[in-house]
Amino acid sequence: MHRDFVSLGGTFWPLWSRSSLWIQPRSAPRSYGNRARSTRRRRVARVKTDSQSRRPRPVQSAPSLWKGRGMEVKKLSISWQFLVVLVVTLQILSALDLDPYRVLGVSRTASQADIKKAYKKLAREWHPDKNKDPGAEDKFIQISKAYEILSNEEKRSNYDHYGDAGENQGYQKQQQQREYRFRHFHENFYFDESFFHFPFNSERRDSIDEKYLLHFSHYVNEVVPDSFKRPYLIKITSDWCFSCIHIEPVWKEVVQELEGLGVGIGVVHAGYERRLAHHLGAHSTPSILGIINGKISFFHNAVVRENLRQFVDSLLPGNLVEKVTNKNYVRFLSGWQQENKPHVLLFDQMPVVPLLYKLTAFAYKDYLSFGYVHVGLRGTEEMTRQYNVNVYAPAILIFKEHINKPADVIQARGMKKQVIDDFITQNKYLLAARLTSQKLFHELCPVKRSHRQRKYCVLLLTPEATKLSKPFEAFLSFALANTQDTVRFVHVYSNRQQEFASTLIPDSDTFQGKSAVSILERRTTGGRVVYKTLEAPWTGSESDKFTLLGYLDQLRRDPALLSSEAVLPDLTDELAPIFLLRWFYSASDYISDCWDSIFHNNWREMMPLLSLVFSALFILFGTVIVQAFSDSNDERESNPPDKEEAHEKAGKTEPSFTKENSSKIPKKGFVEVTELTDVTYTSNLVRLRPGHMNVVLILSNSTKTSLLQKFALEVYTFTGSSCLHFSFLSLDKHREWLEYLLEFAQDAAPIPNQYDKHFMERDYTGYVLALNGHKKYFCLFKPQKAVEEEEAMGSCSDLDSSLHLGESRGKSPCGLGPRPIKGKLSKLSLWMERLLEGSLQRFYIPSWPELD
Repeated sequence: MHRDFVSLGGTFWPLWSRSSLWIQPRSAPRSYGNRARSTRRRRVARVKTDSQSRRPRPVQSAPSLWKGRGMEVKKLSISWQFLVVLVVTLQILSALDLDPYRVLGVSRTASQADIKKAYKKLAREWHPDKNKDPGAEDKFIQISKAYEILSNEEKRSNYDHYGDAGENQGYQKQQQQREYRFRHFHENFYFDESFFHFPFNSERRDSIDEKYLLHFSHYVNEVVPDSFKRPYLIKITSDWCFSCIHIEPVWKEVVQELEGLGVGIGVVHAGYERRLAHHLGAHSTPSILGIINGKISFFHNAVVRENLRQFVDSLLPGNLVEKVTNKNYVRFLSGWQQENKPHVLLFDQMPVVPLLYKLTAFAYKDYLSFGYVHVGLRGTEEMTRQYNVNVYAPAILIFKEHINKPADVIQARGMKKQVIDDFITQNKYLLAARLTSQKLFHELCPVKRSHRQRKYCVLLLTPEATKLSKPFEAFLSFALANTQDTVRFVHVYSNRQQEFASTLIPDSDTFQGKSAVSILERRTTGGRVVYKTLEAPWTGSESDKFTLLGYLDQLRRDPALLSSEAVLPDLTDELAPIFLLRWFYSASDYISDCWDSIFHNNWREMMPLLSLVFSALFILFGTVIVQAFSDSNDERESNPPDKEEAHEKAGKTEPSFTKENSSKIPKKGFVEVTELTDVTYTSNLVRLRPGHMNVVLILSNSTKTSLLQKFALEVYTFTGSSCLHFSFLSLDKHREWLEYLLEFAQDAAPIPNQYDKHFMERDYTGYVLALNGHKKYFCLFKPQKAVEEEEAMGSCSDLDSSLHLGESRGKSPCGLGPRPIKGKLSKLSLWMERLLEGSLQRFYIPSWPELD
């Protein structure tokens, strides 16, 4: 802004101050350079005259003028200060007036019970109908407002933190601070956000997003449970998001359309609701996702109106609405008995099922079954003629127990969602629905709340039948003729709900296999009821109908007619799917989720799945590698050096097992002993890994139990070695194999001549063979009793004590009768130690014989 100044004695004064004469002070120095300006100043100086009197006004000096103006500025500042103080005082007073704790007279730590108690007390005191005070109405409004704030935990928390009960106080406060900083930045740099015409400021942005803003608690407590009744379309947005601005017009149009159809709408601000955005899996903005049945699905196409409609349509299950024609309409409508639901038919000319109808079917899928009839398609003329449907306007027909005539009809062009919901709600149940679950029992027969809310249930207990029986048809016709709103008619299959039926039916042979009718009223949710059962079985005759009608008329006048009391057990869910079906549905859902994640989700959403796969592969290959290294170490330990091989060829023995193996602690509390048969022969001996040996016990069927027990006790301390395996061989089955093996150890166990009279009586039970399948040799343990027998028979020579333990110095009588097995394996543990040391003699064979 340009301003004019006038020079007076070296000082510049603005033109707007020239209302009075300005004279240079006497003390100001005068110089030659100032002489011309002084002359000009005297020439310009003038006397201001009064317009009325035309008399000259006295000239004011500069100090007096500045003093007067200073007084005016001081008075003005005092006025502004007073005004600010007044405004602040009024705000404080208004805040005090709206303090809910002060209004209800409770502390800030008061519980909900105390708040409710104080509210009821003050409401009775200040109610305008009871209190005639002029300010009672305003006081009552304040009490109600205070209770509304304190009874809601979220509003109470907002008031405690921000001084107001608004639901978005935290968000709004942060938004205001951000806007203040942004505006301050603009003022300092002479910048206006409208310069680029980008509406980043929330004040310029459309307020449609603020209406649908979601918070984490609201999403978990309301959106997720509600998604089992209707799908939700949620947009993830943030500040400084250029793409969010581009899709704004399309989003507004789609929201206005889909919300009218019953789709839930939500907006998540990723900058202020990071927890919710992370929970939803949205890592970029803008993102659009759908939620149905608690499951999240992302939108991956271009943001246009038709794509968003198709996305919402794809969220809904595909089997919600069945296409009905002349061929299947009888089957469809006759399913009410099995499904226990009314059936709904929509007649329309559109080739595809309207989205509004699908959303309605999803919302009421637990109560009704829905079908669609395309009236423009051939094969639907019979239905349109039978039910007298006008094909030029959409029509909705509801069928209950009677399929020949609809129970209710509505037909109009452009039906709104609210009209359809009201129509469906009035026809949610059958005329005489079957109680198939406890939840349905609670809905049809609610608990008594007050005298005015009495609900009586007329219950038919009948056996299950494939076709409608005469008693049920009579009961159904009676329910159809009923006009009382306080009476509900239901029936139960007594053979499916036996415990429930036995509680209401008297224990007598009169009702055996027959139908019965009871009138009951529920008193508590725990199952307590009062009831009255008709004395005679229900046959559906006119006399039975007259008797039931008389009871209902009497009950309307005297509720004490229900004199019997009982506690009903919970009903079993008859329509619940079996475990295998539920497991199959869960598995299919999981597979579809994984498939969708692989082809559509980004890398951040794939990280958990990829981590699981790579962890499994790492564990698998790591186990294989560790096992391979352990096998190579075992082979290295079992293979002796070349020098020791040379000594072995020279006739010297070398240890094949280290002492460390013998000192290992047993891994298990039992000994695994397998039978050596033609099936296990190859794996346990012929193809035994290098460095491993199989210790085989020879036994018979008669000595099997006792020898195995003694064998387990003797070798238990050696089970810690991974190179030893334990087996047993039946002498009754494989005697020839054993004798062939013993031919290579004639000095240790000579085989008698076949012409010897004791050839078949030789006892090999108790012999133990240590077989090395890889190097084709074995070591032999001969029990003590066998040595004594050989000495008595004179068929064996002196044996080296290094070949076996158990040699006895004494001799026993030569008896060929039954021999005791006690003590046969008493020295086996010492022999096992020498086996591990490698000090036993080895008997080599060219090849292992086949096991017969």
